[in-house]
Amino acid sequence: MMGVSGFEPTFLVGLEAIRGQHGPGLAALAGRRLSGFALVRFVEDGDWYADCPVVLDFDGVQVEICHSKFDELSISWNAIDTTAPITGWEEYEELTPAWSGADERLESFVGQELREVALLEWRPSRPDVADGTLAVEFAFDTGRFHIANALDENSIEVGDAHREWVRHRLGRGAQPD
Repeated sequence: MMGVSGFEPTFLVGLEAIRGQHGPGLAALAGRRLSGFALVRFVEDGDWYADCPVVLDFDGVQVEICHSKFDELSISWNAIDTTAPITGWEEYEELTPAWSGADERLESFVGQELREVALLEWRPSRPDVADGTLAVEFAFDTGRFHIANALDENSIEVGDAHREWVRHRLGRGAQPD
């Protein structure tokens, strides 16, 4: 899909579906170091193509996160080959997508040990179209970032999540904040 080698998303909707399918795997990342990451950028201008998955490598365990539509989230494991060229972009002949390990939001986290993973659920005080969407949050001793649904593409936010996100910690005995 999207010309990304190995990317065969299974989009799920809702906290329980994501937590049930991927909660244990995400929780098991705690204690590993973020050893690298990859995003798809256009060679011509360096812009991030946020429709493609965000790939994070935790000491050899690769988690691949991709949001779609208003509420869909796909998480896959060790499937995407970020060394393979991205193909099938004939409709965008003027742009050349390629994997990149450069992103100022994530670079400072490389080499750090992951302390905790949580699912963030958007629960605004006034209902909106994003109500119930999910983000995946990665917490380190020096800070945190989350990969969220920007209404049909990924976004990466660094720092504490907005107060209208409800944090659902993953792991043994984890309770929502």
